[in-house]
Amino acid sequence: MVTDADISCDVLIAGCGVAGLFCALNLPPSLDVILLSKGSLDECDSMLAQGGICVLRDESDYADFFRDTMRAGRYENRIESVDVMIRESRGVIEELISLGVRFDCESDGSLSYTREAAHSRARICHCEDMTGKEITERLLEAVRRLPNAKIIEHAALIDIIVQDGACVGACVENRVVAEESACRIDFAPEDVGASGLSIAARFTVLATGGIGGLYPRSTNYPILTGDALRIARKHDIDLEDVDCVQFHPTALHTGKPGRAFLISEAARGEGAVLIDAAGERFTDELAPRDVTTAAVEAKMREEGSDHVRLSFTGLDENWVKARFPGIYRRCLEEGWDITHEPIPVSPAQHYHMGGIRVDMDSQTSMERLFAVGEASCNGVHGRNRLASNSLLESLVFARRAARAIGKRLGVGNGIEG
Repeated sequence: MVTDADISCDVLIAGCGVAGLFCALNLPPSLDVILLSKGSLDECDSMLAQGGICVLRDESDYADFFRDTMRAGRYENRIESVDVMIRESRGVIEELISLGVRFDCESDGSLSYTREAAHSRARICHCEDMTGKEITERLLEAVRRLPNAKIIEHAALIDIIVQDGACVGACVENRVVAEESACRIDFAPEDVGASGLSIAARFTVLATGGIGGLYPRSTNYPILTGDALRIARKHDIDLEDVDCVQFHPTALHTGKPGRAFLISEAARGEGAVLIDAAGERFTDELAPRDVTTAAVEAKMREEGSDHVRLSFTGLDENWVKARFPGIYRRCLEEGWDITHEPIPVSPAQHYHMGGIRVDMDSQTSMERLFAVGEASCNGVHGRNRLASNSLLESLVFARRAARAIGKRLGVGNGIEG
């Protein structure tokens, strides 16, 4: 343990998206936990997830779910990781429901499932088109109720502290990266010094998210700049598939700078179609994302345009407003009514399949250091992520990290302990 650190804890979690929050909730309640948020708590990409979260509906769906995930990943996925994610999916959904997550249901009270691109059947739980926001907010509420957890906002992870080859904490700075420049912001709580601090921890979990802030056009928040990867590279921690970057084929095209607004994969899963300048369909909307993105880019080159169009106009107007209220409202703000006219869309950087290499318990190649969520790479996604596997993968392996830490310390689990 670092003897001259400013503060100390049992477990330090850098990141307050679903992976970081769920990890905290599954840690033994006897452990002191500190969570860091680089920006404000609503500036995490988990909040932006629209489509939903995959789940194994029943045993008869296992083979298809496995095949769909492997096929999307070009069969370069780690088989053991895919199996673990699918097998543990139902337990995660039940845990989320117990925490108050309000998934959409059928009239009989059973979960409502939707289908997205590259899925062979409907297996995606959703909360309208704001699933990530609903899950993140419920997890955040639960973490705030924990007597053993403390959240520090506007705390940027600068480096980890290493002693004898093991991670024993981290250095944090009171800076958050805004869209155009860095600005100084006081830490919360107020008792933390303005010049930064060092935090000693028995275990550290990196949950800092992806790399979208490094791209001029991305659906990610600008503060997501691959901080965990930078730190891992500095300390020779194993990385994997860092070249595997996913572009989403349908981000709203406005011509404005800043984060691109995502038009959920679920829209195409429910029947929205991609059309060219002549109003003709030109691709299979339910192909894997990399295939659809390539088709969109090819059509844009052919037409000499910077966008194609997505049409909802063949769907019932009232149903569209109820199923996709967030998309409907945002498009109205930009001047398009999706129930009456096609909207301009174009690809944008969306997700990083690569990251810090971890094992089945999210342990990195450095002792006492774990990584979860988009910052990690457990091999689930292979070369290309299947739609709506991101929330599921983050939650499954965050819970496994928490349980591994508890086991290492010889204490019980969190939520289910």
